[in-house]
Amino acid sequence: MFADLHLHTHFSDGTYTPEELAGHARRHGLAAVSLTDHDTVEGCARAAAACAQNQVEFITGTELTAELADYELHLLGYGIDPQHPRLLCELARFQNGRQNRIHEMVARLNAHRVPLMAEAVFRVANCRSPGRPHVARALVQEGFCRTVDEAFERFLKKHRPAWVPKVRMSAMDGIALIHAAGGVAVMAHPALNHNDGLIPIMVEAGLDGLECWHTKHSPAASEHYLALARQYHLLPTGGSDCHGLSKGRPLIGTVKLPFEHVARLKERIAERRAALVPPVTSAAH
Repeated sequence: MFADLHLHTHFSDGTYTPEELAGHARRHGLAAVSLTDHDTVEGCARAAAACAQNQVEFITGTELTAELADYELHLLGYGIDPQHPRLLCELARFQNGRQNRIHEMVARLNAHRVPLMAEAVFRVANCRSPGRPHVARALVQEGFCRTVDEAFERFLKKHRPAWVPKVRMSAMDGIALIHAAGGVAVMAHPALNHNDGLIPIMVEAGLDGLECWHTKHSPAASEHYLALARQYHLLPTGGSDCHGLSKGRPLIGTVKLPFEHVARLKERIAERRAALVPPVTSAAH
């Protein structure tokens, strides 16, 4: 039994619907999945229902953008309450920041004589959490670039003309927010951070796990982060980071997390939720 705990839908920058994602999960023989759309939990209810129909276990999730010591980090929140008021408030703030970022990127493109309209990007995105992939797709659809890769290379990568930094919260605040919503906080794709020195700092702040297996992790990197997970008593997790068809071939099923790690994750989620329940006190007679 295997799982894929890092998946995206069209509610952020993926192309699959939650129902399509659940169908692919079943076809790949996955026993469990988590939906980790960027800065939103909008797709979780539909994904949960679709997974139930496909006999695939579902774990709620999201992916938050955070920072520590000027490094951008991504935090995966597993088992969160998708109706938690504070979580929804913070996600709405991030979504507003993402929408403003689209306007700024379009303005920079316009300044470089690329007459893309923000409305074209929002039509492509059709979600509350738009990002650079939607700008890239709009550039292709409007005929300004031939491919998404060209759009990133010419305009959207860091240090390119239309790059704009994302709204980010501190890594410590991100961990605290995930915990407050009853979830477990995991550092996504740590090899892409290029700074393992951040890990012990985040462990001190309450980090629960490391994403040891990821599409962009080599076998050696996976072993390295598995060893660090053991060293710091962190939960090892893994996922494909599938975005559907937006980044070449679909990646779902290419990373298969052994189910024993899902069981440990579920235990930690249960512990977190139990810790949030206030103790019942008997009234004095």
